[in-house]
Amino acid sequence: MTIPRSHPRYESLVRRGRLVRAWKRGIVVPEGLVAQGRGEAWDYLFGEGTSAPALVAERAAAAHLLAASRPVISVNGNVAALAAKEVVQLARAIPAGIEVNLFHRTEPRVKKIVRILEGAGARNVLGPRPNARIPGIESKRALSHRDGIFGADVVLVPLEDGDRAEALVRMGKIVISVDLNPLSRTSQRATIPIVDELTRAILNIKKFVEELKTAPAEAARVRRAYRRSGNLAAVFSFLEWRLGGLRRSLAGGGKASRTKKRRRTTRRAVVRQRQ
Repeated sequence: MTIPRSHPRYESLVRRGRLVRAWKRGIVVPEGLVAQGRGEAWDYLFGEGTSAPALVAERAAAAHLLAASRPVISVNGNVAALAAKEVVQLARAIPAGIEVNLFHRTEPRVKKIVRILEGAGARNVLGPRPNARIPGIESKRALSHRDGIFGADVVLVPLEDGDRAEALVRMGKIVISVDLNPLSRTSQRATIPIVDELTRAILNIKKFVEELKTAPAEAARVRRAYRRSGNLAAVFSFLEWRLGGLRRSLAGGGKASRTKKRRRTTRRAVVRQRQ
């Protein structure tokens, strides 16, 4: 189906289409479609745009990725379907490794996602034949690579599950998450939780990486200044402001409707009097 660019939900419908096509190809699992719908619901609440607190977190993420000795970006099916090109561009800009890590893991699915990333320009993508296990996880997300997530000091885990985010933090890693749900365990456990839509977040992090690469003193200041609890509190304050604005606009709209109704009634009365 061709989606007209004039459609008010154009970007959202394009993302949905990508996921459905990826599901048909065995890259995305049905559970991934459910997760996307849940994320979109939160995106509506945030106004389908990047909030100021999210930008602060994305800048902090860029600063930490640049300071890392072994940065790695974790990719699952949804990430590959929605932002393979953007992930590869970010990995080059840092530079960082890429590893495919899946909850619903099969080796054929891992290989398909690797091929998508390679098609977007990635090289040496890890995923097949894992040689390490992340401690404290019973699911297949525990399977990892010593040269990848297992051995990383900073890990970007977009569209993550809370179990692995928590396990990676316990291993002493800096965990950067991308999740539109600020209440999720991922957002609550990550070192730097980014509450933003995936593609917007990846592009913003890349922009900040390029900006801070030539300003190491500023990057160091950003790392020192970032406070996880304060940033999450700012996210909730933004959400409260956003919902308050929606509530006030509805109340104002109701008042305006009542005023218009009174005006129409008055005009009818005047017409009847003149007749």
